[in-house]
Amino acid sequence: MAGTDMEKLREPLSDLAACGLPCALEAMGERWSFMILRAAFNGVRHFEEFLDQLGIARNILSNRLSRLVESGILKREPCADDRRRIEYRLTPKGFDLLPAMLALRQWGEKWALGVPANPVLCDARDGQPILPITIRAHDDRVLGPADLTWRERADIEAEGRSPVRAVK
Repeated sequence: MAGTDMEKLREPLSDLAACGLPCALEAMGERWSFMILRAAFNGVRHFEEFLDQLGIARNILSNRLSRLVESGILKREPCADDRRRIEYRLTPKGFDLLPAMLALRQWGEKWALGVPANPVLCDARDGQPILPITIRAHDDRVLGPADLTWRERADIEAEGRSPVRAVK
């Protein structure tokens, strides 16, 4: 569909409760939450490791870890080898943020750094770099802005089609 189709029906921008973006931003907070999540994706588990790796102030780290745990993105677990120590581990909800994190990283490489970063994230099976994160159609076509349109969920369901996967 033409790019002008996106202008015919718009998201209800004033109804923040009907949009997942404000919820996601509330859960993640700000820059440090993303940096903590990045560290967690890279295997950092302990409070002191986060401090060393990120160079973050102790009080800010404590606050952000608490928020990420409260949001269900990280979970606190006692260490197997020392039950007095705590590990922070990604939950399934946290792992679901990986595509968004990768898309933001790729955007930053393209528009801020101007070059791909090193190291390069690769497919473990083939050793090849991952492709850019894209918007894909139901049949796996890569879509651009001119290919997108907003539609009412009820209209899609009335056609017997299944809109975006159900929220769990």
